Amino acid sequence: MIKFFKNLLKLIKEKDPAIHRNIEIILYPFFKVYIYYKIAHFLYLHKCFFLARYFSEVAKKRTGIEIHPGAVIGKDFFIDHGTGVVIGETTIIKDNVMLYHGVTLGGTGKEKNKRHPTIENNVTIGAGALILGNITIGTNSIIGAGAIVLRDVPPNSTIVGVYK
Repeated sequence: MIKFFKNLLKLIKEKDPAIHRNIEIILYPFFKVYIYYKIAHFLYLHKCFFLARYFSEVAKKRTGIEIHPGAVIGKDFFIDHGTGVVIGETTIIKDNVMLYHGVTLGGTGKEKNKRHPTIENNVTIGAGALILGNITIGTNSIIGAGAIVLRDVPPNSTIVGVYK
């Protein structure tokens, strides 16, 4: 458990240069929501769906960030200025992904089973971007602020505007 917190502290300090003292991490919405997500995801995997959703709802009320407990999140994931972030149930986020405030990783309402995006390694998604449906954002891609992405993005791409 101590290793988990040390790694989280290190990640937050690397991703956000505005942190001046280690104790400040307890004020960060990402710190709070990530701990709640870890608990909720554990419960979800053990089919304690009500409790899992309870923890995710508490996190949403306390941070303004909504992460469904069924979402799968890799290592070195970070949300900067997280208010308004929504991550759907079947979302898969791989390693070293950065989201900014207002990002939605959501569904279109047209799909069944896998309904939400897969975000590959080393992806940055700018403020207010909407990534919708069972699509994949390729490795090393950048999604610009306010972009609307409705189809697969190849690796090493930069996407701005509407991409459908």
